[in-house]
Amino acid sequence: MAPFKKGPDYIDASWLSRAAERPCRNLDLFLFSPQVAIKSFLGASQDADVAIIEGNRGLFDGMDAEGSFSSGELAKLLKTPVLLSVDVTKTTRTAAAQVLGCQTLDPEVPLAGVVLSRVAGSRHESVLRESIEGICGIPVLGAIPKLPDELFPERHLGLVPPQETEEVEDPLARVREVAERYLDLDGILDVARSANTSSLNHDSGLEQARIGSVVREGIGQPEGGSPGSQDPIRIGVFLDAAFQFYYPENLESLQQAGGELVEVSPTEAEVLPDVDALYLGGGFPETLAAHLAGNTSFLKSVREAAEAGLPIYAECGGAVYLGECLHYEGESYPLAGVLPVEYGFQAKPRGHGYTVLETVGENPYFPVGETLRGHEFHYTYMLSRPPEGLEFAFRMHRGYGFDGSHDGLRVGNVLASYTHLHALGAVGWAQALVEAARSYRTLPGSA
Repeated sequence: MAPFKKGPDYIDASWLSRAAERPCRNLDLFLFSPQVAIKSFLGASQDADVAIIEGNRGLFDGMDAEGSFSSGELAKLLKTPVLLSVDVTKTTRTAAAQVLGCQTLDPEVPLAGVVLSRVAGSRHESVLRESIEGICGIPVLGAIPKLPDELFPERHLGLVPPQETEEVEDPLARVREVAERYLDLDGILDVARSANTSSLNHDSGLEQARIGSVVREGIGQPEGGSPGSQDPIRIGVFLDAAFQFYYPENLESLQQAGGELVEVSPTEAEVLPDVDALYLGGGFPETLAAHLAGNTSFLKSVREAAEAGLPIYAECGGAVYLGECLHYEGESYPLAGVLPVEYGFQAKPRGHGYTVLETVGENPYFPVGETLRGHEFHYTYMLSRPPEGLEFAFRMHRGYGFDGSHDGLRVGNVLASYTHLHALGAVGWAQALVEAARSYRTLPGSA
């Protein structure tokens, strides 16, 4: 099974990756073009028996009243049949009206079946099935009752990442049991087989197929090794319970550009290994702030490497790690001190949603004038104003970033941003990071 997540979310994608035992890829029409989405979908599903795309929000919910970039628009683009999940709490025939509304709002969306959730009992289910199937003419392919407990651990506005819990197999086993008991799996597979994707441009998916089939388990080197180099550029990637937000394509793009990825745990490693650049993804560093702050030898090695000119690209939680300290739940945790910024933490997101950035400051990774699209989701925020003269690489046209107007703090070869970028949309980023690493390697004393 090839899993996909509609939208920019990392956590749902992590659970889907664990369940399918292969990377889940994000499909997002805001972050990259429809043609790129088709390439990604075809490439990552070419060797799978079935592809499943988890939508987000409602079927037609998007950025505006037209539902731009919605799950429905993605389904139309990929010609994939839709299973509509309907919460039927204290509802009977009205559920049929909801389904009928979805059918008629945009008849081009291939609505093929319904799964009911929070069903009160057999009589409730019977009325719902008769109403929906009789009025809407589509099958009910599952009826899930009200469950006594949440299946997955939750935090903030979503789930706890699987990397942060030891009980990974238990919730997956419970979900499997629920699916086998309450879903018509054969009927759902029949719906999947009815998909008519033959009109999609398969030739255009070949290049992405080669990229999409590279990494199947964790971080690895592309098949055949680094292209054109016997001595590959080593890109350190923070990866542990505190840092786990990476799109597979971002890692693969670095490999395709000639990078060898080196997994680094800032909670466990004593010093930074021999690398030519660092990529710090997002996560929840506040949950392990004490461990991160307590690893003083590693913090020192990161700070010294940055001062020596090591190229570092950091997103969200990675940007926090590079700051002077994080104030969290009444405690202050000293961190790498690469950026002269202190961070706070609040109960509600400071930035949440899609972002649009204009590159206005010189930096190693993006040319001035380039417009970038990404997303942000952070509870941390810049508590202290950076000193005069510190540069922001980006001006915010949409989103919050560091201060509502700017994102991308730059110090030397370090660029730290609250915005997460997807390599399929930011097509020059990986090559630029590898080239910056290659240049750093040639500096005297860098080896």
